[in-house]
Amino acid sequence: MPPPLQAQRLLLSHRRLTPSNRRRFTAVSSLPSAPAKTLATGAAPSSILSIRESLLSGERTAADITADYLSRLRRTEPSVRSFIHLADAAAEREAEELDRRIATGGHDAVGPLAGVLVGVKDNLCTANMPSTGGSQILDGYRPAYDATAVRRLREAGAIVVGKTNLDEFGMGSTTEGSGFQVTTNPWDGSRVPGGSSGGSASAVSARQCVVSLGSDTGGSVRQPASFCGVVGLKPTYGRVSRFGLMAYASSLDVVGCFGSSVVDTATVLSVIAGHDKMDSTSSSHDVPDYKSELIPLDLLESKPLNAYYILASSEASSNLSRYDGIRYGRQVSADDLNGLYGGSRANGLGHEVKMRILMGTYALSAGYYDAYYKRAQQVRTLVKKSFNEALERYDILVSPAAPSAAYKIGEKINDPLAMYAGDIMTVNVNLAGLPALVVPCGFVEGGSAGLPVGLQMIGSPFSEGNLLRVGHIFEQTLQNFSFVPPLLAEG
Repeated sequence: MPPPLQAQRLLLSHRRLTPSNRRRFTAVSSLPSAPAKTLATGAAPSSILSIRESLLSGERTAADITADYLSRLRRTEPSVRSFIHLADAAAEREAEELDRRIATGGHDAVGPLAGVLVGVKDNLCTANMPSTGGSQILDGYRPAYDATAVRRLREAGAIVVGKTNLDEFGMGSTTEGSGFQVTTNPWDGSRVPGGSSGGSASAVSARQCVVSLGSDTGGSVRQPASFCGVVGLKPTYGRVSRFGLMAYASSLDVVGCFGSSVVDTATVLSVIAGHDKMDSTSSSHDVPDYKSELIPLDLLESKPLNAYYILASSEASSNLSRYDGIRYGRQVSADDLNGLYGGSRANGLGHEVKMRILMGTYALSAGYYDAYYKRAQQVRTLVKKSFNEALERYDILVSPAAPSAAYKIGEKINDPLAMYAGDIMTVNVNLAGLPALVVPCGFVEGGSAGLPVGLQMIGSPFSEGNLLRVGHIFEQTLQNFSFVPPLLAEG
């Protein structure tokens, strides 16, 4: 196994690509399904800022904007299947209420995310919607509260349009592990959107919502962002409260976000970040206005994969013990208590989740603890040390977000080792607790219009502002590139 950070690591430099390297990417102008009207020069346009300006100027109403997104969602959802639960009627009511507040209260009624439709990954609790974690064992479960990140979005004026699909309890890399449905990639319906936050990434890519929330335990925001051609941010561990997030591996889980531009992603992070008394691991670091720190381009002068799965599975075996049919989850009838436990879990949990629980329980067992769990923690310490040494020399580390573009649905579902290997570029970041941003950077051959690939930028703890600045600068250099999937052009 290669030493930490040496496997396919790239360091940020100003070296120009050689012609041979440049040929790996395809200019969007040569792609037949990218209409000229969708091309943008400079930075990707901010949907959030556009919505806000429209509301403040009176050019459009929140009801009109919501109707446009819902119309697109209803047209594309039968093929994309990003959402497990839709709250379209509630979204329409909230938009109408926002219009009434604007009419009577003026600009004071327009929060930073007013009228912005948000998709929420279904492992984040929502008080007025089902929250299943993508698992049949929680089918029909409705929490009594919002996750802190969701509550902060609502307080900023966002409208939650629904709950997005995921691999069961976040365990997977394709969203094929959902207990309900398989989500497709908007760029090519025969391919996966990535996982486990595949529903959130595909929803933003297909413009079914403006932004979305996901979670990242080992790449579950960054890999889908790369596969779907959107911006995805995994913040520093502790930057965003985990209260209300269904725990998979508590020392690795992070709430992240997706947007179609760096500006939109920065705006969402500014809203959801910050200390929360309900989460003892959340940080009290000050939260800057990340959007205000972004710089226009014209102002510039020219071993870890094995350790991760041992630790994540070990924590999952403990965290998921609560889904036993008594404390949480759908209960089956049985003659005795052990039968109730066993039957409820056997019928409610999917194959991948059961396998990871067994792996984690085995690694924590008395005869194997030192050989697996303890050793994995030692590797984690080495990964952190290696990252710290590299980040003392460089402001940002750059790597691919995934070793390939999106693969076909069903291609890796029966080969778990091949699927796990797809996380090789992302899991180290979670082991070290660092922030990372993925931005679309080009295309490779595949599908009808090429397949998007993402560039991962890794920073020091709580350097999200720096990552977003660099990502915004990079985004502005992609002139004449459009990351709008052909699914929308066809409509």
